[in-house]
Amino acid sequence: MGDTLERFTIHVDDRVLDDLRARLALTRFPDQIAETGWEYGIPVDYVRDLVGYWRNRYDWRTHEARLNELDHFRTEIDGQPIHFVHARSTAADAFPLLLTHGWPGSVVEFLDVIPLLTAPGDGIAFDVVAPSLPGYAFSGPTHARGWDVSRIACAFAALMERLGYERYGAQGGDWGAQVATRIGALDTGHCAAIHLNMPIANPPAEPVELGDADKADLAAMQRFARAESGYANEQATKPQTLGVALNDSPAGLLAWIVEKLRTWSDCDGDPENVFTRDQMLTNVMAYWVTQTITSSARLYWEHQHTRDGQPEYVAVPTGVARYPKEILRYPRPWVEHRYNVTHWAEMPRGGHFAAMEQPELFAGDLRTFFRTVA
Repeated sequence: MGDTLERFTIHVDDRVLDDLRARLALTRFPDQIAETGWEYGIPVDYVRDLVGYWRNRYDWRTHEARLNELDHFRTEIDGQPIHFVHARSTAADAFPLLLTHGWPGSVVEFLDVIPLLTAPGDGIAFDVVAPSLPGYAFSGPTHARGWDVSRIACAFAALMERLGYERYGAQGGDWGAQVATRIGALDTGHCAAIHLNMPIANPPAEPVELGDADKADLAAMQRFARAESGYANEQATKPQTLGVALNDSPAGLLAWIVEKLRTWSDCDGDPENVFTRDQMLTNVMAYWVTQTITSSARLYWEHQHTRDGQPEYVAVPTGVARYPKEILRYPRPWVEHRYNVTHWAEMPRGGHFAAMEQPELFAGDLRTFFRTVA
C-alpha cells in the first residue's frame, strides 16, 4: 500500500453474517438475581431482547450502504493500515478538520454529524477527515507493539500532510481528545487549533480555588473510578484474555459495549432515549466484522505501559465543550493550566458520545469555535 491512498468500500462477506446469526442463535445467557437491574451490569433480559433484534430484524446491508455513501480510503502509515472517511464540503474555502473517535466508538459515531459539518453556512464549512484509530474497525488490527496515543497522533498528522492539508484543526473526545491534544503540541506548524469534549488535566502546582460545581465534578470522577473503571483496568492489563471472550461471542461484545453507551450517555438510564437500536448495533458491528475488539483494547495496555503522558502545555488555541454527562469533567482552572483555552462552552445536554447523542449541538459548537481560527 505504501504512501498511496486507495479507495475503500466496506463490504462484509455473507459467510460472516451467516456465522453471526448462527452464533446469536446459540447464545447461552447467564442467570440474574431477581428484581435487580443495571447495578450488577447490563440486565440479561435487555441483552436477550437486543440479541433477538440483532438476529431477526437488524439489516447490516442497509447500514453498510449508508456508510458507503461517504468516501472511504485506506493508506499505510508507519507500517499500519489506516482507514479514514474523507468528506469534502462544496464550499471552496472549507476548513480541514480531523475528527477522531475513541473507545468503544468508531466512525459510526459521526454519521449524523458529518453532513452538518460539511454543509456551508454560519461562516464556515469543513472538509472532514475521520480516521478509524489503528487497531479499530476498518483500520484492522494492529500487529506490532507500541501503538500508543503519541504514535497515533504522529500517524494522523502524517495523514493530513499526505492529503495535502497545510493547515487544519483537530477534534476529539475520549482517546480522540488525547490524540488531538498531542497533535496540537506536536504539529504546531500545521495544526491551527484543537477542540476537545473530554480534556484531561492535573491540578497545577499552585493551588487554585474551586467552586461547588468543580468539587461536585471531582466527586463524580471519584465515584466513576470506584464503580465504573473496571473495564479500563482489564483492558490495560490483560486485553488478550478479554479478547478471547469478546471476539468469540457477539452477545458478549454487545453487552460490553452497550453497557458503556448507556452509562456514559445523557440518556436517563435508558440508552434508547438517545440511540436507536440500529445505531448501537452498527457500532458493535464495526468491531465484530473486523475482529478488532482485542486490538482496540490493547490501546489501554500500550497507554499504561509506555507511560505516554500528556504534553506539559498545548499552546494552540483550544476549544472545550463540556457536556453535562461526560464521564471526566476536570475543573476549568486545571484545564486552562494545561491548554491555551480560548473557547469554553457549557453544553445543555449530552454525554460522552456527544457527536452521536447531540449532533446539532456538537456541530454548532465546532462552527462557533473554529470560525475564530479558520
